[in-house]
Amino acid sequence: MQQRITPQQAWQEMLEGNQRFISGAQRHPHQDASRRDQLLEGQAPNVALFGCSDSRLAAEIIFDRGLGDLFVIRNMGHIVAESIVASLEFAVTELGSALIVVLSHDSCGAVKAAINLSSQQPTPVPPAVERTLQPVLPAVQQVWLKHNSANPYVDPAAIDADAAGRQHLLLTVNDLLRSSTILRDAVAAGVLGVVGCHYNLVDGNIRPLTAVGQLTI
Repeated sequence: MQQRITPQQAWQEMLEGNQRFISGAQRHPHQDASRRDQLLEGQAPNVALFGCSDSRLAAEIIFDRGLGDLFVIRNMGHIVAESIVASLEFAVTELGSALIVVLSHDSCGAVKAAINLSSQQPTPVPPAVERTLQPVLPAVQQVWLKHNSANPYVDPAAIDADAAGRQHLLLTVNDLLRSSTILRDAVAAGVLGVVGCHYNLVDGNIRPLTAVGQLTI
C-alpha cells in the first residue's frame, strides 16, 4: 500500500488535536453525514490507537478526531494479546496506518488491580481478570523493587500507581514490537512509527514517553 502520510505528520496531527481538546477549541472534524458517506467504500485511518478500555479515554474526543480517522483497539490495561497484535498488523498492512499510539492513563484500575495481586494478601478478583493482568505485574514489581528491595510484596499504600502505569506502558510498546515481525519491519522501513503516551485525567494532556521509528516526540 502506498504511503499517504509520514509517521511524523500523523503524530503532529494527533498532538494538534489533543491541544484543541485541552483548550476547548475542538473542530470535531469528520463527524457529519458527508463524512459518513465518504466512508461507505472503505476506511484509511492514518493512526491505529491501542489503549485502555477506561471510559474516560474516548480516543476520538481527546484527540479531536472523527469517523475513519483512528483505528481503535482497547482492552483493560492495554494488555498485549494475539488479537491486539493481529488488529494492529491489519491496520498497518491493509489500511495503511502510519502511526501506532499506545495510550495509558492516570488512576488506571487495571494497574491498581495488578498492585493488589502483587501484595502479600491480595483481595480475590475474578479468575479471568487475574489471568489477564499477569503482564502488568512485571511493571509493578520493577517500580516497587526500585526502592523496596528488602520486601518483594508490594504495599498498595506505598507504591506510586501512576509510575507503575507508565512503566507498564513502556513494556507494552516493547512487547508489541517483540511480538510482531510485521510491525518491526514496517518501523525499519520508515513507514511506521510507534509512540507510547500517558494521559492526564486532570487536564487532558497527552504526555509522550517513548517513540520508535522515524519521528521525534
